[in-house]
Amino acid sequence: MQIATWNVNSINARMHAVTKWLSEAKPDVACLQEIKTVDEGFPRMEIEALGYNVETHGQKSYNGVAILSKRPFEEVTARLPGDESDAQARYLEAVIAGDNGPFRVASIYLPNGNPAPAQIGGSTEKYDYKLAWMARLKTHAAMLLKHEEPLILAGDYNVIPEAKDCHDPVGWQGDALYRPETQAAFRALLNLGLTEAFEQLDGRAGQYTFWDYQRGAWPNNLGIRIDHLLCSAQAADKLDTIRIDKNVRDGVKPSDHVPVIGTFDL
Repeated sequence: MQIATWNVNSINARMHAVTKWLSEAKPDVACLQEIKTVDEGFPRMEIEALGYNVETHGQKSYNGVAILSKRPFEEVTARLPGDESDAQARYLEAVIAGDNGPFRVASIYLPNGNPAPAQIGGSTEKYDYKLAWMARLKTHAAMLLKHEEPLILAGDYNVIPEAKDCHDPVGWQGDALYRPETQAAFRALLNLGLTEAFEQLDGRAGQYTFWDYQRGAWPNNLGIRIDHLLCSAQAADKLDTIRIDKNVRDGVKPSDHVPVIGTFDL
């Protein structure tokens, strides 16, 4: 079973790319981020015509996440617990029927956090929100792991885990995606017992999932790896392959992210 994550950078602007990729790659589950539309504006009929069930947690013009599944949804939860005042649409979770029983996936669009504070340990509103959101995710993930079930937390984490995941570590120093506090919060997630799928099966340096639209980033491979599949032990044990669909970045009016796809025996 193929489970994918992809920040599409506006579903309506990238429908040509999304439908082409779905038709060619045929993932069983696709977790999308930055759909940038309210639920009613999502092109549900076009996606359903390709054989997918659709769940969304949208927001006008910004953020928004979706899960597409060829299998039925057994349970769907929108919003990350822990802050009832948080109106940003960044988290959608679903239980899906697999061949060997149900499994749980989440589509995650973690906050960017820039502008970050100038000093380590400093504070800005957006960076504080990022770290608080990551703390909430850790708390929720710890609860989910108690179910001892296959769990895949898929998404755009806006986290560059290590220097090898960035074309220019020096140039990215101080950015919210690469700050030590960000990396520490990401490691804290992993330390709950989660495994990053790419590191488990590949781990090579220079394998990126995002290239900026500016400064010739794509043709010069000036990328970063910020899209991740984090797996519970029960999911990691079923992980067979991992790949990054880099060719998608070459398309017409592409997203600045590309899909990451794991194959699981679920």
